[in-house]
Amino acid sequence: MALQIFRTKHVTSEQENIERGLKRCLSAWDLAFLGIGAIIGTGIFVLTGIAAATQSGPAVILSFIIAGLACAFAALSYAELSASVGGCGSAYGYSYAAFGEMIAFIIGWDLLLEYGISVAAVANGWSGYFSNALTAIGFPLPDVLTKAPKMGGLINLPASVIILLLMGLLIIGVKHSAKANNAMVVVKLITISIFIGVAAFNVHPENWHPFMPFGWFQTLPDGKTTGVLAGASLVFFAYVGFDAVSTAAEEAQNPQRDLPFGIVTSLVFCTIVYIIVSGLLTGVVHYTDLNVSSPVAHALFLLGYDWASALIATGVIAGLTTVMLVLYYGLTRIIFAMSRDGLLSAFFSEVNVNTQTPVRVIVLCGIIIALIAGFIPLGDLAELVNIGTLAAFVLVCLGVIVLRITQPDMHRPFVAPFGVLFPVLGMLSCGALMAFLPAITWLRFVVWLVIGLIVYFGYSMNNSKLAESD
Repeated sequence: MALQIFRTKHVTSEQENIERGLKRCLSAWDLAFLGIGAIIGTGIFVLTGIAAATQSGPAVILSFIIAGLACAFAALSYAELSASVGGCGSAYGYSYAAFGEMIAFIIGWDLLLEYGISVAAVANGWSGYFSNALTAIGFPLPDVLTKAPKMGGLINLPASVIILLLMGLLIIGVKHSAKANNAMVVVKLITISIFIGVAAFNVHPENWHPFMPFGWFQTLPDGKTTGVLAGASLVFFAYVGFDAVSTAAEEAQNPQRDLPFGIVTSLVFCTIVYIIVSGLLTGVVHYTDLNVSSPVAHALFLLGYDWASALIATGVIAGLTTVMLVLYYGLTRIIFAMSRDGLLSAFFSEVNVNTQTPVRVIVLCGIIIALIAGFIPLGDLAELVNIGTLAAFVLVCLGVIVLRITQPDMHRPFVAPFGVLFPVLGMLSCGALMAFLPAITWLRFVVWLVIGLIVYFGYSMNNSKLAESD
């Protein structure tokens, strides 16, 4: 019944797309660049150094490979479901088709936390780089305008302003947003190429010894975890975003062909880049010197390449902007899909006739995220983003297995290879990475899910499309 309702709704939404809904304007390469724009950002410019210094040492390369493999298994499952099930709700829509309404709501609720907190967290990092850039050119902002009240300021103004600017860009239209994203992706790829070109001639192999100073995994007396596997759980945040490609299903020109291409291409490309950069970074600077907010720029500064360090900072600003843009976009499409299914108020499923975008959702999300980014220092909430994303990946992989059993004759333009092997490996690997996260992260995650269940039983269950059909 859930799959029937989902497909009936999806067919209706296709007609709405033609008449007054979302516009199909994204090519396969637009989708691939959306994925690259979301993936290459905080992970490569910030987490690489932190993970090396505190978790993995030079073996951070292995951490990226392990996290990348877990994502690859999930990506193939995403590609299969995006091509066969469709819809703009990403893992939410696939869970709806495979498991029914309640599980779909839970994973959708989970994704709201993942995307919303991710955008606010990246906005805080963007603000730091932007403030440093203003200081470097002689126009520093006072501390009261760059720090949250808890940190002694009034508001993190740059973090709030960039969210509002992106809100305006998304309102104008997804094609304009994609063009801006593509341009900024080119900038940060040039930046990364410059780092690779400089670092390749300054590698000191002795910096790679000891290669695995923290071992595979260990729990410290204070409850924190360290080691290659713990590092993989941390750098997993670097891969958050490739699933945002699947939220663009209803705006892709040929979703059955283009979505698998965009998902797989962006993930493979970014994984290769991460492995190269992390290897070079720990080769040019000892891992103990990389626990800084901008390890790539810091490494070039230590090598004496001040001009390259400044250029890297420019690339970081562009890189983090694309991450926020794509994740913000994905958040609005998930809310739009849940609203259209009746799980959230119909207020959020209205599409502006002129811009062909869900303006109400974009504005509401922009205001809330701008307030969070401006007034709340997020800190450990990045780990909360990770556990939410991993839970979504587990359900998507399980969804592939369930639908192959319950809907064996479903048309599947793309099929994950080797039967159910990769979906099973995706479930196991993502579940293992969840297990390596701290207990406090699990507690916060459970609290958020309890709030979601209250919303579901109090409103969604009685107002959904499935309830209407019954």
